[in-house]
Amino acid sequence: MTGALRGSGPPEAGGERKSKERCSLRDTHKHNTQKSLELMLKAYMAGSHPYFNLPDFTQPSPSSSPPGLPSNQRCRPSDATKGLLVALLGGGLPAGFVGPFSRMAYQASHLPSLELLICRCLFHLPIALLLKLRGDPLLGPPDFRGRAFLHALLNVLSIGCAYSAVQVVPAGNAATVRKGSSTVCSALLALCLESQGLSGYDWCGLLGSTLGLIIIVGPGLGTLQEGTTGLYTALGYVLAFLGGLALSLGLLVYRSLHFPSCLPTVAFLFGLVGLIGCVPGLFVLQTPVLPNDPLSWSCVGAVGILALVSFVCVSYAVTKAHPALVCAVLHSEVVVALMLQYYVLYETVAPSDIMGAGVVLGSIAIITAQNLSCEKQGQVEE
Repeated sequence: MTGALRGSGPPEAGGERKSKERCSLRDTHKHNTQKSLELMLKAYMAGSHPYFNLPDFTQPSPSSSPPGLPSNQRCRPSDATKGLLVALLGGGLPAGFVGPFSRMAYQASHLPSLELLICRCLFHLPIALLLKLRGDPLLGPPDFRGRAFLHALLNVLSIGCAYSAVQVVPAGNAATVRKGSSTVCSALLALCLESQGLSGYDWCGLLGSTLGLIIIVGPGLGTLQEGTTGLYTALGYVLAFLGGLALSLGLLVYRSLHFPSCLPTVAFLFGLVGLIGCVPGLFVLQTPVLPNDPLSWSCVGAVGILALVSFVCVSYAVTKAHPALVCAVLHSEVVVALMLQYYVLYETVAPSDIMGAGVVLGSIAIITAQNLSCEKQGQVEE
C-alpha cells in the first residue's frame, strides 16, 4: 500500500502539468491566429489599393522585348541603315550649305572656283598629323597607292566642276543635277562593274530621280538660244553632270580600298592632289583674288569645315551601303540648297524646281524605305 501511494504522486502536480499544456496550446493558437490575420490583411491591402501593389525589386526585371520575340532575336539597326543615316545627317545636310556659301563668296569678292578649292584642300592637310601619330604611311600602302591617288583625283575633279557650276547656275539646280547624275551613274557602274543587282524598288527610285532631274533642268535649257548667257548656263549644267559622274567613280574606287587608316589617308590625299593640281591651274586659267571682307573669309572657312565633314561621312557610308543608295540619300543636299537659295541668296525658285525636287525626294523615299531595316541580334552573332 505504501508503494502504491508513492507511485500515484500528489494530485497537485498533475493539475499543474495540465494547466501548463493548456497555456501552451492557447499561446500557439493565438500566434497562428495573429499570423493568419497579418497575411489576410496584407493580401487585402495589396489587392485593394494600387500603392500597396509594389513590384519585388529583389527579382530580375522582365525583358523589354515583345512577349512573342525571344531575347536573342531583338532588332538593332543594320549596317546599311547606319550608313544611310550617316550619309543623310553628316553628308547631305552639311553639303547643302557648301554651294550657297560658295556662291556668296563669289558674289562678295569674285573668288575663283580654283582658289576656293585650294582653300578647301588646306583643311585636309592637318590629317597628316593623325597619320604620323598612328605610324601609318601618308600615301597609303604601296599596293593601294595608285587607286588611292585615283580616288583623290576623281574627287578633286568632282568638287572643281561643282564649284564652277554654282557660279553660273543657281546653287539648287547645280546640286540637283550633280546628285542626280551621281545616283544614276553609281547604279549603272555598280551593276556593270561589281555585278550588284538592284531591286525593282531601287530601279523605280532611280527612274524617279532621273525624271526629277529632267523637270528641273528642262526649263533652263530654253535659255540656250539667248546667246552668251545661254551658253554659260549650258556649260554650268554640263559641269554639274560631270561632277556627279566623277563622284560616282570616286565612290566606286573607294569601295575597293581595304587597308588600315583608309579614311584619313584618302582625306589627306584629296588635299595633297588638290593643291598640286589647282595651284598651277589657278595662275594659268584664272586670276587669284585676295578677299578683303569678313563675309568672304567666313564663307571660305564654312565651306572648308562643312565640306570636310561631308567628305568623311560619305566615305564611311559608302562602305556600309550601296553607292547608288548613298548618292540618293545625298539628295537631301538639294532641299537645303534650294531653301538657302530662296531665303539667303534671294534667288527665284521656279515652280518646276520645286516640282522636280519633290519628285527627287519621293524617289529617295522609295529607294531608302526598304533599306531602313533592322537585323536580329541572333543573326548578327552567328
